[in-house]
Amino acid sequence: MTKSTRGARQPALEGIGDDKPRCRWCRRAIASTTGPGRPREFCSQACRQWDWVARQRARDLKLSEDQLVLTRSELNDLHDALYVLACAVQDVRRDLEANAKPTARELGDMLRWILDCADPLDSIRLRP
Repeated sequence: MTKSTRGARQPALEGIGDDKPRCRWCRRAIASTTGPGRPREFCSQACRQWDWVARQRARDLKLSEDQLVLTRSELNDLHDALYVLACAVQDVRRDLEANAKPTARELGDMLRWILDCADPLDSIRLRP
C-alpha cells in the first residue's frame, strides 16, 4: 500500500498553477462540478476502490494515517528520478551563473534538459 495521508495535498503539487480539487488517490485534477451534493473526492471509480483497499490494508497492518508501505524498488526508482532532476537543476543553475546573458537557443536547450530529466517523474505512480 502506498498512499499518503488521507485528504492531504502533496507539497509538490501545491502552487502548480491551478486551484482545482485533486483526486485523493492519484492526485490528478478533478473537474469542478456545480449543483447539489458533496464535492467529488476521486477522479474515477478505480481511484475510489484503490483508496478503499489502501485504507483496509492500513487498518489490517495497524498503520497510522502518516505511515506508508513502499517496495524497495519503488523507493529506489523515485530516489533515482529525483537525483537526476536535482543534477539537471544544478547544471542549469551553473550554466546560468557562468553566462549572464544566455541566448534564446541556450535557454531553450536548458529548458529541454530539465524537462527531459523530469519526464521519468511523470510516469511514476505509487500504488498499493
